[in-house]
Amino acid sequence: MTTRTAAAAARATVYGYPRQGQGRELKKAIEGYWNGRVTADGLRSTAAELRRANWQELAGAGIHEVPTGDFSYYDHVLDTTVMVGAIPDRHRGAVDADALDGYFAMARGTQDVAPLEMTKWFDTNYHYLVPELSPDTVFTADSGQQVAELREALALGLTARPVLVGPVTYLLLAKPAPGVAADFDPLTLLDRLLPVYAEILADLRAAGAEWTQLDEPALVADRTPAELNAAARAYRDLGALTDRPKLLVASYFDQLGDALPVLAKAPVDGLALDFAEASAANLDALAAVGGLPGKRLVAGMVNGRNIWVNDMEKSLATLGTLLGLADRVDVAASCSLLHVPLDAAAERDIAPQILRWLAFARQKTAEIVTLAKGLAQGTDAIAAELAANRADLASRTGSRITHDPAVRARTGAVTEANARRSQPYAERAAAQRAHLGLPLLPTTTIGSFPQTGELRAARADLRTGRIDTDGYEERVKAEIQEVISFQEKAGLDVLVHGEAERNDMVQYFAEQLTGYLATRHGWVQSYGTRYVRPPILAGDISRPEAMTVRWTSYAQSLTAKPVKGMLTGPVTMLAWSFVRDDQPLGETARQVALALRDEVNDLEAAGTSVIQVDEPALRETLPLRTADHAGYLAWATEAFRLTTGGVRPDTQIHTHMCYAEFGDIVQAIDDLDADVISLEAARSHMQVARELAEHGYPREAGPGVYDIHSPRVPSGAEVAALLRKGLEAIPVARLWVNPDCGLKTRGWPETRASLENLVGAARVVRAELSPS
Repeated sequence: MTTRTAAAAARATVYGYPRQGQGRELKKAIEGYWNGRVTADGLRSTAAELRRANWQELAGAGIHEVPTGDFSYYDHVLDTTVMVGAIPDRHRGAVDADALDGYFAMARGTQDVAPLEMTKWFDTNYHYLVPELSPDTVFTADSGQQVAELREALALGLTARPVLVGPVTYLLLAKPAPGVAADFDPLTLLDRLLPVYAEILADLRAAGAEWTQLDEPALVADRTPAELNAAARAYRDLGALTDRPKLLVASYFDQLGDALPVLAKAPVDGLALDFAEASAANLDALAAVGGLPGKRLVAGMVNGRNIWVNDMEKSLATLGTLLGLADRVDVAASCSLLHVPLDAAAERDIAPQILRWLAFARQKTAEIVTLAKGLAQGTDAIAAELAANRADLASRTGSRITHDPAVRARTGAVTEANARRSQPYAERAAAQRAHLGLPLLPTTTIGSFPQTGELRAARADLRTGRIDTDGYEERVKAEIQEVISFQEKAGLDVLVHGEAERNDMVQYFAEQLTGYLATRHGWVQSYGTRYVRPPILAGDISRPEAMTVRWTSYAQSLTAKPVKGMLTGPVTMLAWSFVRDDQPLGETARQVALALRDEVNDLEAAGTSVIQVDEPALRETLPLRTADHAGYLAWATEAFRLTTGGVRPDTQIHTHMCYAEFGDIVQAIDDLDADVISLEAARSHMQVARELAEHGYPREAGPGVYDIHSPRVPSGAEVAALLRKGLEAIPVARLWVNPDCGLKTRGWPETRASLENLVGAARVVRAELSPS
C-alpha cells in the first residue's frame, strides 16, 4: 500500500448489527410483553443485555467504533418518529399514558385505533413504519433513547457513534397523514425539522459523542433539483452548528449520484459510501468531484445484504484507490448488518466445503477488520487471510453445484411463446367464469392460515425424531380438514388448504429444489418480531418432484368449492433468498421459473382450477435508479409469465403483492398477465385500487380489506366501507374480497372473527348492488 498517512489511520466500523440475539431473545421478550408474561422492566433488561453483548462482541472482534441507536424494539424509522415527536394524533393519548405501549400501538394498532402504514425499506425485505405528517405537524426533540444508549456504550469503555435516520430521508419516506391532501409534500417541513435535529445533536455531543452518523439512503435514488437543494440546505445548516458532534453522512444500497457533489461540498466531516453494490459508480463519481479533502471517508467494502465471502484482493485494490481521495479512509460494510443472519458457524447442516463460501454478520465483521488491517499495515500483515480467501473463492467457482449443464440447456431453449398464455385475457375470463361459477365480489384468502403452536411443535418433533413422518402427516391432514371446514361454514367462495405443512413461503420450496441451501439459524428481521430464514440460492435450480400437488389435491377432495394451488413466484424466490452473485439475476430467475412451471402444470393436471403464484417482492426488488427499471422489469415479468404460461385458458391464475408502493410498477403488474391480483390496501385506504384504475388495469383485482399485520378485528361495517371505496375504482364484475396478506401470523380467534366479518360485508354490499 502507498499513501501511508491515510492508510495508517484506517479503522473498522459498522453501521448496525442484528438486533435479535443468538436465540432471538428480543423477539421472545417483546412477544412475552405483549402477552403479559414479561414485564416492561424485564423487556428493557433483555434489550440492554443484547445491546451490551453486541457492542462487546464487535469491539472484541476488532471494530474500533461501535454503533449506537441502531437497536430497536420494532423499527428504527418508528424510533425516529418518536425522537422528533411526530406522533399521530390518534396515538397521542396512548403514548402520553404509557410510552412503551403507545410505541407498540403505533406499530401494531389496537382494536380501536389503526397502526401506521408499513412498507418496504428501499429494495430490501425489511419493513418500516411510514411517518404520517401534515402542514400542522409540530416536531419536538426527544433524544432520551439515543442519549441513553450512547451512555451505555461509553460506560463499557467503548468508542461509540450514534446512528440516526437523517432528516432528508425521514421526510422523503413520510406520507401525508390521513385526511391531508395527497399532494402535500412532507419535505416542505424541513426547516421546521432541522432545529429539532440540532437540539438532538447537541444532546448527543453533551453525552460524549465525538461522531454522529446521519443516514441518508434516500439520496441514492433519483432526486429532483428541489430535493437536492433541500439536502444541501439541511447539511449546510447542520454543518454550521457549533454545538454538535462531527457529522458522518451515510448512504447505501446504490450510487449517490447527483447528491454526491452536494454532500461533498457540505460542511460535514465525513461521508460513507457503498463500494460493494455501487463500487465503480461511486468511485468514478468521487474522483470526479475531486475526492473529499479534509473529510473522513467510510468505505462500505463488504456487502451488508448478501452472504457470500468478500473478494478481499478486489476490495483492497479499491481501497488503495480511495486512499488518494480522502484525508482518512475507514472500512465498513456497505449498509447495516441488520439484513444478514448472525453467524454462519452455527449452521451444522451445511456441508463444510459450502460453508466456507458464506459470511454472516460475525464473519463480515471479521472481513471488515481484516481489510482495515490490510489497508493500515499492508497486505503482508494479512497474507494468511488473503490466501484462505483466494481458496474459498476458487472452491465456489469450480463447484458442480454452481453449474448444471441440463439446467442451462433448458433455459437456453426458452422461446418467447413459452412466456405467453394461449388466449388473451378477455377470452380466458369468459372461460373461467363459466368453469368456476363464482358470485359477484367473490371472497377468498391469500393462502396461509394460522400456524398454531401445535403445528410448530409437530414440525419440531418430526425434526428431532419424536414423531415419524406418518404421525406428522396425520397432524397436517387434521389441520387441513379444520381449515377447509371453517372456510365452508364461513361462506368463502374460493378456498385454500392453509399451508399447514409449510414453514415459510420461500424456504418450503427452496428445501425441495436443487441448488438451494436452507439454514437452521439464519434468522433475519422482516418487521417487528417477524423473523425469517432466507434460503441461500447457491447453484443451478431444478425441481426433482412435485412439491404441492399432494396437499392441494387432498384439500380439494374435502370440498366441492375450488381450492387454490399456492406457489411462491420466481422473483420472490430470488428476493427473499440470498441470491447468487456470480451470474445475472435474470438468468437465475429463468431457472427458478422453469422449475415452478413444472409445478403449475402438475397442479392443473391434478384438477386444480385456480392457481396463485405470489409475487409480493416484485416492487421491492425494483432498482432504486429509474434507468435500471426497464431491464429489471423485463426479466421479472418474463419469469412470472414463464411460470404460468403453460396452463389452459379456463385455469385461473392469481398473483399477490403486499406492502409496497405499487404506483411505480402498475404497467409491470399489467404485463404479468395474471387473471386476478390481490394487493395490500387496508392500511393505505385503497390507494392501490385508485392506481389500478388510473392505469386502466383490465383484469380482476382484490385490494385487501383486512389488515392482517395488526391483531385488531375489523368490523363488518369497516370492511364494507373499504369495499365501497374499492368499487369507486374497480368495476363490480372485477372486484374480489380478500385480506391484505396471508394469515400465518394471526391467531385463530381473530382470524375466524375477521373472515366472518369479511364474508358478511361482501354479502351486504352484494345486496346493495343487486337486491334480488
